[in-house]
Amino acid sequence: MHKAVYPGTFDPVTYGHLDIIARAAKQFDEVVVGVLCNSQKTPLFSAEERVNILKEVTKDIGNVTVLMFDGLSVDFVKKCHASVIIRGLRANTDFEYELQMAQTNRVLAPDIDTMFFVTSLKYSFLSSTTAKEVASYGENLSKFVPPYVAELLRDRFLAKREDT
Repeated sequence: MHKAVYPGTFDPVTYGHLDIIARAAKQFDEVVVGVLCNSQKTPLFSAEERVNILKEVTKDIGNVTVLMFDGLSVDFVKKCHASVIIRGLRANTDFEYELQMAQTNRVLAPDIDTMFFVTSLKYSFLSSTTAKEVASYGENLSKFVPPYVAELLRDRFLAKREDT
C-alpha cells in the first residue's frame, strides 16, 4: 500500500489545500492529513477544531484520514507507516523553503521522500493568512474556502469583534 502524509497547520484549510489533498488522493492508496499542533504559533482555530474542519470538508474523499500530531513531520510519517510527505508549492519562495525542509527531512529519514504538488493556477495566490485577513474584514470568502469553513471564519471573527 502506498501511503502519503500531507502535514500542515491548515489554519484554516483553503481551496488550495483541498486541491492538493484531492490530487494526492488520486496518486496514493491513502493520504493522511496531519494537522500540526505547533506550540510556537497561535492559530485561530485549535488543533482539535482544525481536525474536525478537515474531516468535514474531506468526508467525500474516501481514502483520506485526518489526524493531529506534534513534533517532526518525519516522525509522524513513520508513525503512520507512510513513505511520502506531500507538500504544495505556490511560488519560488515556497520552493526555497520547501526544498530546505525536504532536504532536512531526507537527512533525518532517508527512507521518506517528499513529493511536491504545484498548486493549481486558480489557487496560486491563496494562503490561510490571506483567507483569515479577508475574513477579518467581513468580505466574501467564496473563492478562498468552502462554505462550511467560511461560516466558521465569520463566526470566529464576529466573536473577536464582540470581545473588543
